[in-house]
Amino acid sequence: MTTAPLVRRHTDRGVAVLTLDSPGNRNALSAELIADLAAALDEAGADPSVRAVLLTHAGTSFCAGADLKSTGIHKGPRLLVDLMRQIAVLPKPVVARVDGHVRAGGLGLLAACDISVATGAASFAFTESRLGLAPAVASLPVLARADRRAAARWIITGERFGTAEAVRMGLVTAEDDALDGILAGLRAASPQGLTASKALTTAAFLERLDADAEALCQESARLFASEDAAEGVRALLERRDPPWAL
Repeated sequence: MTTAPLVRRHTDRGVAVLTLDSPGNRNALSAELIADLAAALDEAGADPSVRAVLLTHAGTSFCAGADLKSTGIHKGPRLLVDLMRQIAVLPKPVVARVDGHVRAGGLGLLAACDISVATGAASFAFTESRLGLAPAVASLPVLARADRRAAARWIITGERFGTAEAVRMGLVTAEDDALDGILAGLRAASPQGLTASKALTTAAFLERLDADAEALCQESARLFASEDAAEGVRALLERRDPPWAL
């Protein structure tokens, strides 16, 4: 039986609009969703009529992070690294639009995009520490682009924060009312100019990927294999507090 794609695609005046469409699991980063998104990015990158990519979502979540119900969860960090690298080296800018929740590894996907906007309905949280984990791989683009001092609070505590704080710390570029102007700017620029300009802004992130991705994938695997993580994930799926919550 053929299954529906988890990423819908259409083109709007030179902008390839990619919509994450797996609302049943809050657009979690399953191997299937990552594969569909990677294929859509490849297609947009190779299409000479496409000037830029707009990544958005169906449902109330942009991305919930790792698919914790997946049997292939331990492959997730490396798949996310590959996806973030693909976004960084794509010869066309990728703009994210968020109108809902972003959690855990979803923040890595968001931060890997070149430009991002969010509505007032958006909310953000690095939930890993509350599960006995850490945002090891997601930290690669986050700490390359956001204010490290501001990010430390949210990464360590797992607290939820809103769009104004996400913009203040540099995790999100601007509020949603800036989107039309951003897309107009992309449509006005030359393809060569966009590619060369993007390369300047992604260089530091790519350097960090090359230097640290393997070690952080190993750290993620170590944490996922721990008893704390097993209990944290069970507690989340069973909708209860883990034993360490005071």
